Amino acid sequence: MRLVNWLRFLVALWLGKLAGFASRTLGRGGSSLPGKLCLLVDSGSLKRLSGQLKHGSVLVTGTNGKTTTSRVMEDIFRAAGRYVIHNRSGANLLGGVTSTFVDAASLFGRVEADIGLLETDEASIPRVAQEVNPAALVVTNFFRDQLDRFGELAHTVELVRSGLPSVRPGGILVLNADDPLAVSLGRAIPPHINVVYFGLDPNVCSSNEELSPSDAFVCPSCGGGLEYTHRFYSHLGIYRCLSCGFSRPQPDFRLTAMESEGMSGSTLEVVGPEVHPFTLRTALPGLYNAYNVLAGVAAAWSLGVCEEEIRYGVQNSVPSFGRMERVSVGDKWLNIALVKNPTGFNAVLETVASGDGSEGLMLCINDNYADGTDVSWLWDVNFEILAAVRGAKPIVTSGIRAADMAVRLKYAGVDPSRIKVEPDLEKALDMALSWVETGGGLVALPTYTAMLQLREVLRRRGLVRHFRED
Repeated sequence: MRLVNWLRFLVALWLGKLAGFASRTLGRGGSSLPGKLCLLVDSGSLKRLSGQLKHGSVLVTGTNGKTTTSRVMEDIFRAAGRYVIHNRSGANLLGGVTSTFVDAASLFGRVEADIGLLETDEASIPRVAQEVNPAALVVTNFFRDQLDRFGELAHTVELVRSGLPSVRPGGILVLNADDPLAVSLGRAIPPHINVVYFGLDPNVCSSNEELSPSDAFVCPSCGGGLEYTHRFYSHLGIYRCLSCGFSRPQPDFRLTAMESEGMSGSTLEVVGPEVHPFTLRTALPGLYNAYNVLAGVAAAWSLGVCEEEIRYGVQNSVPSFGRMERVSVGDKWLNIALVKNPTGFNAVLETVASGDGSEGLMLCINDNYADGTDVSWLWDVNFEILAAVRGAKPIVTSGIRAADMAVRLKYAGVDPSRIKVEPDLEKALDMALSWVETGGGLVALPTYTAMLQLREVLRRRGLVRHFRED
């Protein structure tokens, strides 16, 4: 029986590897197909492959920041000399996670690696955690996102909660202390899990009540109202429930200072347990990316990485594809920042608006399944900020819902003469670049499938590599 199981596993692995080779040869996506085929033949293949890692796996989940946090952690672990298996393509469902191990394994199923770093979709956490028994689970935040897929936020939180029992004994749960929904996971957890919190000091930025509607004004413990003494953005901040006493825990890792350099990045000061304040230079701009870096630092330190290795890893970490990725286009530059929900969109717009207004702007909105088929969330985004700070430079809208985006801008108070509608992404890119001065830049804000299409245009022009090659 053992021999039969072994042979079944090998057939599953080889079939997955063959599918991966064919997909790459044909230039297709298919980053989940190898894993799906492997699991179809042998449902236990992921458990067998992941079980060989020397230090186990780290799962990174949450609404915003999964890919960036994972990338920062990968660079930190590599700086520490650890061999990392990471699903950098962003394929974060069960099939995609399995594909990562199929690709890393030898023909006889050997996995020679120290640690698995697995970005994982919130809805996939229960099954993935059950299969890999992670050493750590990192939760970035919970925001309203793709209601057609996930339903209400409470359901998303419960999906992640159901994966906690699968964390191995002595494992670590890394949570955003500023997010009451994330903090709720740290209450009544299984006794074998250690909780580590990260968050911001209130002096890092002024309290902002206008950034976006909050997704969590209700106490996740008793249903009462939350009182905020400071809001960083959306429902992230310093809070307490007047009814039951639920409150923001003291973060173990704190961001104590931040100096923004616009679209070029930031300098951060971080304090941790038994760690004196240390400075980190990152190429990742914006407060939302400061959270991502802080999450990665908290997780890496808790897993035994030292300060010097963390500093080197963060300093040399570059944005993942489509996440504030900067591309040289002749004598101009292009920044691509994925947008997918009101909170994330607002945070990116704040970063864009903090500049001198000289950059061009292109908004690329699709409504395919991976984007979320309901685009009504665009009406919750603070596009009004564009009418106030972007001068007379045209704004190009593109993608399947280019016209809907143009209507939203009009109602936001943007001068209709500034709004240029071009559904074709390649034509829209050339149009937007034509208004950018030599040495200047264009900021493109696409939804997920629009981001992939835009990068494919750039790849055909020889300006970027396929995301698998990054």
